[in-house]
Amino acid sequence: MALCARSPEPAQEGRPSLELADVVRAFRPVHEQQHALTLAERAVLDAVARCRTAALGGHVNVCLDCGFVSDPSYDSCHNRHCPKCPAVAQAKWIAGRLERVLPIHYFHVVFTLPAQLRGLALANPRIVYDLLFRCASATLLQLGVDPKRCGGELGVTAVLHTWTQKLEYHPHLHCIVTGGALSPDGSRWISARRDFLFPVHVMGRLFRGKMLDALTRAARSGTLRIGDPTRFAALVAGLHRKSWNVYCKRPFGGAAQVITYLGQYTHRVAISNHRLLAMDQRGVTFRTKSGEHITLDGVAFLMRWLRHILPPGFTKIRHYGLVSASHATGRLETARQLLPAKSAPNPTASPSSSNPLRAAKWREVIRILTGIEIDCCRCCGRRALERRPLPRSAFDARAPPAA
Repeated sequence: MALCARSPEPAQEGRPSLELADVVRAFRPVHEQQHALTLAERAVLDAVARCRTAALGGHVNVCLDCGFVSDPSYDSCHNRHCPKCPAVAQAKWIAGRLERVLPIHYFHVVFTLPAQLRGLALANPRIVYDLLFRCASATLLQLGVDPKRCGGELGVTAVLHTWTQKLEYHPHLHCIVTGGALSPDGSRWISARRDFLFPVHVMGRLFRGKMLDALTRAARSGTLRIGDPTRFAALVAGLHRKSWNVYCKRPFGGAAQVITYLGQYTHRVAISNHRLLAMDQRGVTFRTKSGEHITLDGVAFLMRWLRHILPPGFTKIRHYGLVSASHATGRLETARQLLPAKSAPNPTASPSSSNPLRAAKWREVIRILTGIEIDCCRCCGRRALERRPLPRSAFDARAPPAA
């Protein structure tokens, strides 16, 4: 198999010279000879390999004012695991969530599944991930209503990640928590300290108890595949004696920082194309956030990456408490009205205000976050673009090679 260190076509402006799609096309045949693929894995591999190629069709943008015709653009696969497709999904999600951000400080709490449970999670991803969401959010909300702590209802947005920078399997939940709570009767806002939410050891113990109890119940009901019941019981008993890792990061300064964080984090994929450095006979080389370069055999690289494919239809971003859908127009708005008016952003603010994203639509969000005007002509700068599909004869060699 002939491999090259770069993609076979010249890199376009802003486009990495090596993409995950190149790795998939090069090593998938060998991987399939050695390992069976699930239907979900096949679907994701197909989507990534075909994304922005002639196989999915394409279009050009024609300016109705000056007549400028853009270069051909091939359509995206819109698969959430594809590193080329998160930008529009990010912008649409942010635009839809902005009105639920309160003008307060926020905390960032991370709940990590112990290493001893990773095998169970790999065998039962949907069930274990659901329980991780349920138990982590219940831990925060229970501590929030405790009169000795906040004494009210918190708002929690939770995002599931399953990877480390080395692509190793490491399920954990990032929770963005309001720095305060709404009292049960809705009469006052109870602000938390800016430098402290809850003791991490208390969160760890409560989370451990809830998670192990939920796993035990799921095993007894037969919904959780556990293999040998004796070994599972011993595993649970051992984990009851282990300290569970819950980490509370430095709090966000306010709503603007939360928006920036959400824009960069919620739709992140296991590895971006910009982290891929080379592909050759040795395998695939990529870099970590710390700058370390790691080389893996191509099949081993795909195996690591495929572990992070979520079950079909699984929701990886969830909202609880004040920011849940059921409270969006009720208790959340009550909390907003109780906060000091001088710090509350104007919900009808224009994109040029101090909080430029608040009233912006998703196209405006993309412009603010990336500086790219996706609906303006590159020649005259006017918003008069018309999207026209490419004829089949215009498809070129960028399509993936025939099987």
